[in-house]
Amino acid sequence: MKITASAVSLNVEDVAASGTFLSSHFGFRQEMAADGFVSLTREDAGMNVIFLRRGLSSLPDDQRDDHADGVILAFVVDDLEAELARLTAEGVAITMPLREEPWGERAFQVTDPNGVIVQLVDWNGSAGK
Repeated sequence: MKITASAVSLNVEDVAASGTFLSSHFGFRQEMAADGFVSLTREDAGMNVIFLRRGLSSLPDDQRDDHADGVILAFVVDDLEAELARLTAEGVAITMPLREEPWGERAFQVTDPNGVIVQLVDWNGSAGK
């Protein structure tokens, strides 16, 4: 098997709201879109993020009404404090404050308009050095 691309697909109520959130605050750009669907990309992300509208008839029956609950989109960044300051200045609510885990991971979270959690992470904490 040869994998040529990767994507994560999330079912949400308002595809445009989640797409705009990732584009506006995280630098993703729209690659494809249709009614109830948007595929977003960033060259450095290593995957596309796809939002599908809940109830979309193209989804299998057992997935059609699911929501992206419990999913965390995590992005490793070089300067966590700078990203925290930037997002705060842009008016994005920080839904989990910056914290450091005993194993060295440092992270904070924001939540998009559909409840999708976006976590920014670095491995520069004292335990990770």
